[in-house]
Amino acid sequence: MTDSADLRNRLSKALRNGHAADLDHMLSDERDFIPDLDSLRSAAVLIAITDRPDPGVILVQRPDHMRNHPGQVAFPGGKIDPEDKDAVHAALREAEEEVSLDPHEVDIIGATDRYHSGSGYNIQPIVGVIPPDLPLVPSPDEVEDWFEAPLEFVLNPKNQSAHIGEWRGARRKYYQINWKNRRIWGITAGILVNLSKRLDWSA
Repeated sequence: MTDSADLRNRLSKALRNGHAADLDHMLSDERDFIPDLDSLRSAAVLIAITDRPDPGVILVQRPDHMRNHPGQVAFPGGKIDPEDKDAVHAALREAEEEVSLDPHEVDIIGATDRYHSGSGYNIQPIVGVIPPDLPLVPSPDEVEDWFEAPLEFVLNPKNQSAHIGEWRGARRKYYQINWKNRRIWGITAGILVNLSKRLDWSA
């Protein structure tokens, strides 16, 4: 359990001081499968952490009809549009569009490690703290459902299992986190694995 100040301080310290070069080789990424990193489209996601004694993280379930990553669990987020000022603005805009999260309710802590995806995106995760139990409403065109998973659970390395799969003719490593009936895997799990290493949540 943690209080509000402790949560923000721990997150802020990790994002401010935790980007040490000696962690880079440990981070999950898909850049080995990307022939040209400059070809990636810029995107941003919001890691919205709830301000409660046992913090959670907000995740969404994508509809099966989506063109990209149908049916998968994801963070609220999407492409950075030309009118977006920066990644923070894009992440907040997408979260508002997808689950009606008021940007004014988000206390931005900072950016954590980028994730280069084999599906063609250079993803900037933005960490923010939000009040608990906000009346979030999923947009039916983009979100099938949303849920809050315990932060301690998803950041615990014991709950992060590594797997090998085949995609576009190549064998690839990916992470998976199973919480209740939710399968969190691929990009979303990779970002959580990276965040857990930056925060050293098991310490």
